[in-house]
Amino acid sequence: MNKFKMFIKTKWDLLRKKPEFTTILASIVSITLGIIIGLVLLMVLDIENSFYGFSQMLTAGFSSLKKIGKVLYTAVPLIMTGLSVGFAFKTGLFNIGASGQYVFGGFFGMFVGMVWGWPWWLALIAAAIGGAIWGAIPGIFKALLNVNEVITSIMFNWIGLHLVNLIITTTPKMLPFYWTGEVAADRTVNLEVANPGAIIPRLGLDKLFTSENMNISIFLAVLVAVIIYIILQKTTFGYELKACGFNRHASKYAGINTKRNIILSMTIAGALAGIGGGMYYLSGIANYTIERSVNIMGFNGIPVALIASSHPIGTIFSAFFISYIQIGGDAMQPEFSTEIINIIISIIIYMSAFSVLFKTFISKRLKKKQENIEIMKEGQE
Repeated sequence: MNKFKMFIKTKWDLLRKKPEFTTILASIVSITLGIIIGLVLLMVLDIENSFYGFSQMLTAGFSSLKKIGKVLYTAVPLIMTGLSVGFAFKTGLFNIGASGQYVFGGFFGMFVGMVWGWPWWLALIAAAIGGAIWGAIPGIFKALLNVNEVITSIMFNWIGLHLVNLIITTTPKMLPFYWTGEVAADRTVNLEVANPGAIIPRLGLDKLFTSENMNISIFLAVLVAVIIYIILQKTTFGYELKACGFNRHASKYAGINTKRNIILSMTIAGALAGIGGGMYYLSGIANYTIERSVNIMGFNGIPVALIASSHPIGTIFSAFFISYIQIGGDAMQPEFSTEIINIIISIIIYMSAFSVLFKTFISKRLKKKQENIEIMKEGQE
């Protein structure tokens, strides 16, 4: 028994010393505080139904296989846009243009699937290329002209949106009347009509979760997150990208091509968002709608990245959390309006902004505790 305790204690001491441990703990503290403040808000608005609404928010996502399937389906684009924003964060850039890259990537995937008849896996590659192109442009402006990437990526959100709208409305094969005779130019035609082979396979997941939304996208998104983790943590290329993020001038002095890395970072970030758009619009469920405002999914990637502290693996779990909370928010109706869950998520995000402070506080506490233990050992000796 003593050997077992010593083994657990040794493993615990090793775990505490890892920087990932304090990062995860800080995120958990931020989320917990955000949820508690959310409960207080519900009590202020409607004290009689507050605990019912709170329980629905925390349990509805796991209440049935169909709800679980919806959580997984909704998490896919969140994972990809979170990876996009987080990857840029890791390299010292703020990719606020994930929305435009998401739409542009989704458009590339839909175009090659509907117009050229390509299969789903080639359409996803095309989506990555579309997002990469739209991400590379702000990167080029940043690297060569020193134009702030926030300004250019915001502008390209709107340019991408209206360019996609223009191309779709002038491409007959992407409109319903070409295939069905229906005059409904505000939506693209369903992939099942144009090219069933462009729909991402479901492989029985839709029957398992009793939800037609489910397909293999969730596994592909997790795989991409693991690949990004390996690139950032285990490769020289990833080390150079992070070095540029920590100190661009020192990296340049060390012989790293900072301009190339800035362009590559934004290109990869754009490709990740583009894949997210491809996964969403190639699901066979979602059709692109001509919009006048920028798609919100790219902006949703920002809180996902913040909660995960831009860690690729952490992004998976933070995306699941945001998706889970959103599904729980839908179950709070009619007692509470749908806007309540957005406010609660915003509170959690706000608390996540303090995660660095929590991380510093936790690190100091753990360090002080370790010092006290060492002093006690010295005293016993």
